[in-house]
Amino acid sequence: MEHPYRELPNQGPYEARLGHALITMVEPHPGEERMYNRWYEDDHFIAGAMAMPWMFAGRRWVATRELQLMRYPQDSALAQPVTKGCYISIYWVTQGRMRDHLEWTTATNRRLIRDQRLANHLHRIEQVYTSFQDHAGTVYRDGQGPRDIHALNYPYQGLVVEAVDAPDAAARAELEQWLLRDHLAVAVRNSPAAICIVFRPQPFPEGALSFVRKNDPSREGRRLTVLWFLEADPRSCWTDYFLREGEAVARAGHGRVELMAPFIPTLHGTDMYVDQLR
Repeated sequence: MEHPYRELPNQGPYEARLGHALITMVEPHPGEERMYNRWYEDDHFIAGAMAMPWMFAGRRWVATRELQLMRYPQDSALAQPVTKGCYISIYWVTQGRMRDHLEWTTATNRRLIRDQRLANHLHRIEQVYTSFQDHAGTVYRDGQGPRDIHALNYPYQGLVVEAVDAPDAAARAELEQWLLRDHLAVAVRNSPAAICIVFRPQPFPEGALSFVRKNDPSREGRRLTVLWFLEADPRSCWTDYFLREGEAVARAGHGRVELMAPFIPTLHGTDMYVDQLR
């Protein structure tokens, strides 16, 4: 009988194509920032994510206190206070492989808990916005350049995370089409945002670990996530390009922005920015 690792690659899709994402925004508890940062990068980023099948790219981003204070709206339905969630990790999963990846990641995390490599670190953080999400579409500023599959490997200088809620689940498709066909194509023109990627958050399945299932990230099927990948530090372009994004969405009448949050990339293997979070 063939070894399973020889059999499994011969089954199912394996295109180099973005199909899904894991987006996880967390808030370390005060005093636990450095311990959390080292555990996450030295262990969990690898063993709990990148070493798993069909997860082909990953990157971490950080919001210093200065960046946190740029966020809006203050009455966000996603985070209270809106400054909560100073680290975000984003991972790409191959199209059509979400179920396979979920099966593996659930089993791996149970093993990590059993081996005391996960549960004893979870007390250091609060999950703010963590979910697997399905790729809805990508908007490019330029005809040539990095594609969405490269976005977590290309050295972008900034990231803006936008969460938009439609009035109800039935209206999310209309919001999605407006974003992809009309709004984002205009918004990225002559802007520092080279790529905008839209995702549909999915509720965690019943088999998922309880620490990530306490809130429905999909907002009962109403929410979309937009990731803006910037070729500039968000502090240099926030006022001109992002400060009025919430107003633009509201004027169009398709939904409400529940989070506009700028980040900059971490420097893996270091504790850079840990002392700038509070």
